[in-house]
Amino acid sequence: MNNKIKWLREKMKMLDMQAMIVSNPVNIRYLTNIVAEGILLITRKENIFLTDGRYIEEVQNVLTIDDEIIVHEFKEYSKDEYENFFMFCENVGFEENYVTYAQYKEYMHKYKANNLQETENIIEKQRMIKDEEEIEKLTKACKITDDCFEYLTKFIKVGQTEKEIALEIEKYFRLNGAEGVSFEPIVASGKNSSKPHAHPTDKKIDLGDVITLDFGCKYEGYCSDMTRTIFVGYIPEEVKKVYDLVLKNQLQTKKELKDGANIKTISKMVENDFKLNGYDFIHALGHGVGLDIHEIPVISSRNDKSLKENMVITNEPGIYIPGKFGVRIEDTVLVGKEASKNLTKSSKEYIIVDKQ
Repeated sequence: MNNKIKWLREKMKMLDMQAMIVSNPVNIRYLTNIVAEGILLITRKENIFLTDGRYIEEVQNVLTIDDEIIVHEFKEYSKDEYENFFMFCENVGFEENYVTYAQYKEYMHKYKANNLQETENIIEKQRMIKDEEEIEKLTKACKITDDCFEYLTKFIKVGQTEKEIALEIEKYFRLNGAEGVSFEPIVASGKNSSKPHAHPTDKKIDLGDVITLDFGCKYEGYCSDMTRTIFVGYIPEEVKKVYDLVLKNQLQTKKELKDGANIKTISKMVENDFKLNGYDFIHALGHGVGLDIHEIPVISSRNDKSLKENMVITNEPGIYIPGKFGVRIEDTVLVGKEASKNLTKSSKEYIIVDKQ
């Protein structure tokens, strides 16, 4: 049987669940490699993927005999047959953080389950720890992202707009082995860089601008995430001390990211150093990365849990001075037993583009 579904069945048994409805498409992809629309039913004896007839051939080409998944069209079943899926199942799990209330009522009506039980993110929690194949795909996504950044350092010129640069990022990924972007790229120049999640605008790049580039791609479903802060023509003196402080904390954090390390302690270390220097830390230090760009764990002072080997997370301290500029430096990082490894490897030294 598919090892991930085998794991899921064992976990369900521990939680006294006899069946489960998996409706989150990302979780379905994680368990089966299926990317088509549909619902995965883990019943007492079978694994059934229900989908639209348009996707049957595509799904069957993905699955192997070892997956032990039966594929059917929704319309192949009558009302009574839907009611039989979970016969003799006392508790049927459902993904409460993905399913709407309307869908919940539909499941109750369609499947006549005795009790729909919340699963409390059991699949998402398992996804935190990456296997060898997942790490290879994440590493490839990060390599494409590094290559894109190198390209951008030669591409960006005075007079271009933020939107033009963002479009170039998307174009590069599409033409260089990625499925596309893992999120809408952030290209924030000058005063716009003080907004952590700024959207690209028609603002033109000018000499002396600080530019925040936060971007990533998807490779075979897996995401990368990297931020670099670069400079146009020259580096304003007032920015240097802030950049150096952010970089110092980003490098120090990287040393602390390892199996067993306490997330709250690491995050507090950065918050305290920023405060000592007169700055606030206004967002989390990082987040998990995988099939979703934002996964658990959240790396923040509110999370008192520990890192585990083979988690893939971001390390992204930043300082933002409203109306002036912002500096953020971010890497996608693989947590190891004794140390962490940056999967994004682009330089973090001062980078000046369009030198005059």
